[in-house]
Amino acid sequence: MKRRLSEFFTPETAEKAGFIERNGNADPLITGLEFNSRKIKPGNLFFALPGLHTDGSMFIDDAVSRGAAAVVYERESVKKSPSAVFLRVKNSRFSMSPVSAAFYNFPSQRMLVTGVTGTEGKSTTVYLIWQLLTLMGMKAGFFSTVQLCMGSDVTWNNEHQTTPEAPVVQRHLWEMANNGCKYAVVEASSHGLSKKTNRLGDVNFCSSVLTNVTHEHLEFHGTWEQYRDDKANLFRALTRYVPSDVSADFKPFGIVNADDKSFKFFADAAKCKTYKYSAAGMDADIILETIESSAWGNWYGINIPALNERIDFRDKLPGAYNAGNVMAAILTVSHLLNTPIHEVTPFVNKLKSVKGRMTSIDKGQPFEVVVDYAHTPSSFRTIFPPLRFRLKKTGGKIISVFGSPGERDTQKRAEQGKIAATYSDIIVITDEDPRGEDPMSILEEIAKGCETAWKSSDKDDAVFKRDENLFLIPDRPAAIRKALSLAVSGDLVLLLGKGHENSIIYADKIMPYDEITEAEKALGEIGYK
Repeated sequence: MKRRLSEFFTPETAEKAGFIERNGNADPLITGLEFNSRKIKPGNLFFALPGLHTDGSMFIDDAVSRGAAAVVYERESVKKSPSAVFLRVKNSRFSMSPVSAAFYNFPSQRMLVTGVTGTEGKSTTVYLIWQLLTLMGMKAGFFSTVQLCMGSDVTWNNEHQTTPEAPVVQRHLWEMANNGCKYAVVEASSHGLSKKTNRLGDVNFCSSVLTNVTHEHLEFHGTWEQYRDDKANLFRALTRYVPSDVSADFKPFGIVNADDKSFKFFADAAKCKTYKYSAAGMDADIILETIESSAWGNWYGINIPALNERIDFRDKLPGAYNAGNVMAAILTVSHLLNTPIHEVTPFVNKLKSVKGRMTSIDKGQPFEVVVDYAHTPSSFRTIFPPLRFRLKKTGGKIISVFGSPGERDTQKRAEQGKIAATYSDIIVITDEDPRGEDPMSILEEIAKGCETAWKSSDKDDAVFKRDENLFLIPDRPAAIRKALSLAVSGDLVLLLGKGHENSIIYADKIMPYDEITEAEKALGEIGYK
């Protein structure tokens, strides 16, 4: 993609970008957009971003020496070079969205773009919507924390950033549109929706999905109310442009989880029709009436009140908690394609799960091993109850392995421990990105929650002791091996918190790590190949 600066940095773009002044009259051919000076190539436009630990304006000379043809900056005292055009704006990070959208010629106006937000279930719901669209013959792309597809093959997202910076967002959408995609599905994080980053500020969303809103990322948003309000920006964006080649009958819409206490807040934020789904029998457009769950999938019975219609179908996704994600995907695709729900449900049986989301590992061992990304109290409350219900029928134990990240929300640590202890028979607490904190201190905070739950239990046999039912093992590979050594036939070893991630972050290093690979290796060591 190459464009003259004047072709996309128009007066309209300049106004949206908060343009202040220009230095340099040239009209360079811009070959790409970058915000990391080390990645600059000749002809690139460089965004000098202020940061927490350093300032992008310090790297302007480096960017220009590497061939940057234009620089967008905000600091007044920046030294300018005659070999590049300098564009000063009020907020260089905020400006990236309108400038990037204009550079890539507004790709989201060429597709129907669906945004999915929520504390949990975003990546899975994005993937399910994309799969259903594809299975029904539509050309679609997506990007999420875990994977991405520009219209052909699905690849892994090695950056593991839920919503990337605006230049990357717009480039992804441009690639999808150029590859003939008519639909795009985007995982929309609270960070990406915040006005502080404005990563999604110039994406034209035609539909939006809310999975749930719970306690998360307060270190960035400050308060839960601000966190929720930032997420609601996705629904406020639903009055925008609809591609000209879409049926005139199509109208933007929202999808909300009627089981979440904030669903009305999000529905009210949208200036268009919103539809509801419920897995708990609440008033909604699609209601889960029955579900039977196993390690190999779920059997559903749903009710469509407006049609007085019941539909039965199944999936092959492990975990009853997927019911909400499946219903959200069905409802979204039904309205995107203006297709009755009963014409969408037959494709559910072909859906695949996301790597690291209730991923079963089977090496012939007589007990279950499941890897999941659950890392918040609300996600623990979602996945544990149905697993406990199922294991009670067979008499199997739940052996849980998890931790909590350092330099993040500390309030959730004891709560995670309390919830896990309520449903688990054995707990192994371990590292999960301790960063600059002392690993054992984090584990002790979680352990306090475990012990609180066990002490308050009214069960006569609830006598738990350190090194008998509760183990604190910082080294995660060693923790997994301990859990597996305690498992017998019919048990479930539940590995939580890392899921698809490919590293563990310590103060002095980033250790390459893959939970699934590590679990398979550990099983191999005890004879299961």
